[in-house]
Amino acid sequence: MTKELNENTGFNISIKTLAGIGAAMAAIISMWFVLQADIAEAATLPVPPPQDVSRMEFDMKDKNIRITIQNTEKVVDEIKTDLRRMEDKIDRLSNR
Repeated sequence: MTKELNENTGFNISIKTLAGIGAAMAAIISMWFVLQADIAEAATLPVPPPQDVSRMEFDMKDKNIRITIQNTEKVVDEIKTDLRRMEDKIDRLSNR
């Protein structure tokens, strides 16, 4: 039924399978060394300086964001108004 595994147990592997396993191991090992080399190279690269934002640029971006929010607020109000009109129209049509 079930076979026990012990030191006398044997199995067959073809040369083709062994070559495939060897090639896979070689590929994995070479990828490891390439990755390690890339990490070492990245560690030696200079760090870019921090980007200081000027006060004028900050004020312009802040103003742009505030204008966008106000415009969105106006659009939402218009949509609400349109929705109320549609609801009123639906109510009038359903009461007929």
